[in-house]
Amino acid sequence: MTRPRRRTGPSSRSSSAPGGRSSLTPGSRSPEVERRRSFPDVLAGGIFVGVGVAFVVGSLGYELGTPTRMGPGAFPLLVGATMAVLGLAIVIKGLIAGEVVSFGPIPWRAVALIVVAVLFFGFTVRRLGFVPTSAVTALLTTLASPRVRLLTAVAVAAGLTVASTLIFVVGLQLRIPLWGPWLGL
Repeated sequence: MTRPRRRTGPSSRSSSAPGGRSSLTPGSRSPEVERRRSFPDVLAGGIFVGVGVAFVVGSLGYELGTPTRMGPGAFPLLVGATMAVLGLAIVIKGLIAGEVVSFGPIPWRAVALIVVAVLFFGFTVRRLGFVPTSAVTALLTTLASPRVRLLTAVAVAAGLTVASTLIFVVGLQLRIPLWGPWLGL
């Protein structure tokens, strides 16, 4: 990889200051050298720090135990502290070595379908049952992507429904009806 040559001669002088001198003061940086800050990194890191600190504060209300016999507050304390440290690292990275990120258009279809799917699941799981609610929710979230075909979305929804039923209802034995009273089954 070759670096571009630096121009020398009368055309390389800045015409903004009289006499062809640069308008930069000693010790100032040109705009190309100015540090960039990444607002999304700083914001995300701040959220991580906030959630981590909340977990640490919440865990202090429980017994921490000893290193050999950990109490119920030890794991949330460790997770919260780890999350806060990682969030701080993300904030520092965003302040020091941020990147210029250009955002494209907001995918409103995906946002709307995912919000509708989550609300649908929350409001209907007890009355419609776990299996049909999971199937509709998985179908809606899969169709949020414009690149997914209907047959693929149905196959993914069927697979996720079977997997989630096996994990949550059979494996973890959650007391959620498979088929709800709205279906009359």
